[in-house]
Amino acid sequence: MDDLLSDHLVRARATGAVFARTVAEPPWGLHLGGSTQLSVHTVVRGRGYLWLDTPGSSVELIPGSVTLVRGGPHHYIGHEPGAACLEPEEFRARHARTSPEDHPQATVFLCGAYQFSGEVGSGLLDALPQVLTLSAADDDPLRDVITLLSRELVRSELAQQIVLDRLLDLLLVLAIRCDFRRSATAPRWYRAAADPRLAAALQAMHENAAHPWTVPELAAISGLSRAAFARVFREALGQAPMQYLTEWRMTVARDHLRADELTLPQIADAAGYGSPFAFAAAFRRHHGEPPGTWRQRERATAATRLLTNTHPGP
Repeated sequence: MDDLLSDHLVRARATGAVFARTVAEPPWGLHLGGSTQLSVHTVVRGRGYLWLDTPGSSVELIPGSVTLVRGGPHHYIGHEPGAACLEPEEFRARHARTSPEDHPQATVFLCGAYQFSGEVGSGLLDALPQVLTLSAADDDPLRDVITLLSRELVRSELAQQIVLDRLLDLLLVLAIRCDFRRSATAPRWYRAAADPRLAAALQAMHENAAHPWTVPELAAISGLSRAAFARVFREALGQAPMQYLTEWRMTVARDHLRADELTLPQIADAAGYGSPFAFAAAFRRHHGEPPGTWRQRERATAATRLLTNTHPGP
């Protein structure tokens, strides 16, 4: 099951950036914009609260827990719900000299951020709730990663950013995996990948979208008859195997188009179409426009986003 999750995370090309280990003595509050696709917050010492603009959205941040916030609405972190919150630059200036040794009542917390590229990353984010808080048991790897992050941020070492990025990677993967395991709204492909009758066929489609798969061939991989495989697949994923394959091929194609590194004939080949004409026809049926037009529009959107995006970290 985690193989498919790994495939999604790799294709999502998530890039992490630890903003800071922040020490703040009450009263304190931080306002964070919604341009970051996924924010990660954890308290190392003390406690704090995170909330959105919507009433009743406050959650407590305590050591050993991790809170993920999907991009979109602004969110706030403070010593108490509704605390006056500063913009990141002003917050940094006010609390830059606070040290945990000199201020035993201060809260020590970590803020990180993720940006995803492509359709797969968006699909992962859409499967998560707007705000997700996970509490780690004493023997949970999440707690170990939080501890390592905190220790690494205390000192200044060579190649520190690489270490921090990798630790944040671990934090993200463990958090998503934990949520998907317990959530009734986990993606259907994640739940289906736990089914031994479907796991091998799903993995095969994801690993080689370009292969000319047929239902009998996928059924043979699963050790089922054609009819049984088609029935189990539809029950688990809500669509026929070939429909799922087409959706996945279109996802692969959109990612290649967005990356702008391959020609249309190369993308057609990678997505399992015999010619650029067959690919263009399939893409138009699926999206209502030719792949070249779609790519040009995405280029313009990406350029606009690059000009307007601001760094939301403290």
